[in-house]
Parts: sequence; C-alpha cells; structure tokens
Amino acid sequence: MSQLPGRLESHWLDTTPTTSYPPLTTDQTVDVVVVGAGIAGVSTAWELVNAGKSVALVEADRVVAGVTGYTTAKLSAQHTLIYAQIRKTFGADGASSYAQSQQDAIEHVRKVSDDLGIDCDLERVPAYTYVESEEQLQQIHDEVDAANDAGLTASFVTETGLPFRIAGAIRVEEQAQFHPRKYLLGLLDDFTSRGGLVFEQSRIVGLDEGEPCKVTAENGATITAQDVVVASHYPVFDRAGMFARLEPHRDLVVAATIPEDDDPRGTYITTENNTRSVRTAPYADGQRLLIITGEQFTPGSADVTERFERLVSWTQERFPRAEVVYRWATQDNATTDKVPFVGPFHPRAKHVYVATGFAGWGMTNGVMAGRLLSGLITGDRLPWTDLYDPRRMEPLKEAMPMLKLQAKVAKHFIGDRLTSHVDSVDDIAPGSGAVARVRGERCAVYRDTDGGLQAVSATCTHLGCIVHFNDAETAWECPCHGSRFGVDGSVLQGPATRALERRDVTG
Repeated sequence: MSQLPGRLESHWLDTTPTTSYPPLTTDQTVDVVVVGAGIAGVSTAWELVNAGKSVALVEADRVVAGVTGYTTAKLSAQHTLIYAQIRKTFGADGASSYAQSQQDAIEHVRKVSDDLGIDCDLERVPAYTYVESEEQLQQIHDEVDAANDAGLTASFVTETGLPFRIAGAIRVEEQAQFHPRKYLLGLLDDFTSRGGLVFEQSRIVGLDEGEPCKVTAENGATITAQDVVVASHYPVFDRAGMFARLEPHRDLVVAATIPEDDDPRGTYITTENNTRSVRTAPYADGQRLLIITGEQFTPGSADVTERFERLVSWTQERFPRAEVVYRWATQDNATTDKVPFVGPFHPRAKHVYVATGFAGWGMTNGVMAGRLLSGLITGDRLPWTDLYDPRRMEPLKEAMPMLKLQAKVAKHFIGDRLTSHVDSVDDIAPGSGAVARVRGERCAVYRDTDGGLQAVSATCTHLGCIVHFNDAETAWECPCHGSRFGVDGSVLQGPATRALERRDVTG
C-alpha cells in the first residue's frame, strides 16, 4: 500500500482542545432537544437558548468532531455553479432567497464572533468558481448573470491569485473563511453559561413524536421536550423517507504549508478534475496552511488511496513549495433538487424538525439552519423559510434525479449480493479488508498488520446494503446511504445507529 504524506488528522481538531461533556445518564425535560452537535446542531441550540428556551444538545460522539470537524470551512454564498441551477428550478425569487440566506449567515458569524469575543481566524476574502477549459466558459458567464440577479456582487474575471492560468471565473465579494471549531466551541461556552445542557457519547436511537416529544438514548435514558431538532447530518430516523432524496458523497482533503507569498488570497473551486477546492488558513510565522479538497466519490469506492495520491500530486504540481502535513476526508449529502432540507421533518410533523442536505456547503447552511429552525420554533419566521421546507416535492423537477439515485442504490443492494469481494479470508493481505463469504454469510473481514483478524457482518444495519472497505481510512462504508463503521463494527457515521455484529471467521 502506498505511503501517503501527512498525518491522517484534521487541522481543525489538531489545533483545538478535546471536549469532555458528560453522557446522558438520567432522564431530562427541556423545551427543545437538538440531536447532533455539528455546526447545524450547535447553531440551532445556541439560537434557541439565546431566545429564552431551555435546550439540551446531544451528540453520539464528541461535539464538533464529526463532519464539521473535517470540513474545508469556507463561509461562502457562492456554491460552485448553484445560482443558474436554482433560478431554473425555483425561479428568480428562489435564487434571491438562497443568496440572501447564505450571505446573512456569513454576516451572522462575523457579528456573533465579534459580540462574544471569539477569535476564530475569520478572514474576509473573495470567492471564485473557475474553469481552466475554454469550453466551460459559458457556465461561468451564466453563473455571473444568475448570481448578480440574485443580489450578490459578482463579476467575470480572468486573473486570480492562483499560480496557474485559468480561462475564466466568477468572483463574488465579501465572502470569508474561518476556523470552525474555534467558533463553535466558543458558541458552546456561551450556550452552557446560559443554562444549555450538552451531552456527549450519547447516541439517540428512538424518537416519539407525541405531545410532548421524547428521544431515547442507547442506554435507555430519555429527554422529553416540546420540540425536537434532528441535526445528525444524515437523519438517523427514516420515517420521513429522505433516504430516497439524499445522495451521500465523500471528498478528500490535503493540507500543506506554503510561504505567505504563495497565498492565493481567496477561496476557489472548480468542478473540473473531479472538483478542486482551494483555500488557506493562518499557520506559523511566514507560512500559511493551504487546504485542497477534491476527488469526490461515493462512500464505499475501492480506490481511495489512489484518489489521495492524485490530490497530493495536483497540489504539489500547482503549488511547488507546498509540503503536505495533514490529510483527511469529509462527507456530505446532496438533495435531489440541490437545495437543503431545513424545516418540518415530514408532512405530518408538528414538533420535529430537520436540517440536512448541505451538499458540501455546511458552514453557511449550518448557520442558516440554526437561524431558520429557531425562528420556526419561536414564531419568528425568516423570509427564506419556504425555500428550504423539506415538505416540498415537485415530481417533474425531482423525478429524474430520484430515479437515478434509486437506480444506483438498487445496483449496490442487488449487485453486491451476487458476488463476494474475495474468495477466501486467506486472500486478505495484512493491513487491508474485504468482504468474504464465510459459512454461507457475507462477512466484512479486516486483517491487521500483525495478521490478526477482525470480522463483522457485511450487512449495513441501516437498510441492509453490503459495506465496502475504505483502504485509506481503514473503515467500512455503505455505498447506498453513507453509513460508516470501524473495523470492529462500531458506528462512525450515520444514518446507521447500530453496530455491525461481530463474526467468528476462524476454524
């Protein structure tokens, strides 16, 4: 296996303290319980306690250590080539609402961090979406037109701070970048000082939508609340049928030191080369941390190490003085119409809300979700609420994307059952994993570098797809809905809430 450069660690986690909030061990009663402590959950909980509500925030692992802990952390209203698409799907008013809500989120982070005195390395920079190919220029021109029409300050440019030639780009002013954990840990300090409750290592597995509502943790402890917010990235409860309208994708990240003189001074993204995203962050004296994201893929793809190698090569080719110090991966979900689901969980929901489907733009969308959901619960409805309502369903617009998504899921659900990934456990090399049929059952088997075996059921506990091995991160992943598991079967990422069962493959 190739030796990749840099530590497998997120810069955001490596440069902030770990947290130690208590687990949920006794029954609690509050006004609102928020499930999931990433940026959407923390933002929602803080907004609600700031509005006078009693709030409990519950996290399956550690706060701000899941998807948000592995983000690229751009605060941008320019989400690649989104405005031309939204204008086509939702009209000019929809595109305008999207732009207003995203720019509002950026300004909200600035104001809150100033008000609370949170030093989160917030830097105001322009955001660019660029292309290197002349054939793709029309997309950029269309996006400039749509973004300006939506109310952003956008322009077409051919010169940027990147150290290589581009054909053209859309430049949007007054965007930002920041350190997400510094910001959110600061919010949590203020949240708890106002009486908010935080519970870590408390996986929620049950939801009762009565009046009042009740959520139940793995150990049986409960929280009773008038309202519930499900902000667990991919909703851990399937009753809303969102699995048919959410597509998971995973992105790789490499972070390298560069001299300050090499800083391109902006955030950049292109859909070319299977996505390349560029930004920098403060690092040490005379250096910046260059953060490159790309190589988007479906969880469960087999060539993750090769994808990392391509991303490292691209980074070193385009930024010759870059020295890779970190690498990590991140995951998100996109809705079938590309606009997040933020609002009532399903058509019959009265007191249960959801925030999901941020499509790789979780920083502004997470802040936006916190403000929107707090407004719904407190009665202070925001102007863009209808745009994000999860109960929207436009068959003519969503039918084809939903069919394609379900065809992909069906291909894995059926096709992965027809063959084992290896013929025998003996074929699995040290330091790798594969699915093998053992005594008639498909088992996910990992062989450590010393030759020892760890085996678990290969059937995802969410909806029954067969997991695949991620060789670069040493994890089992479900290609259908994105659940991830450790080699011991423990849940790393939902929507699954139950571990893969252990299996004995010896003898």
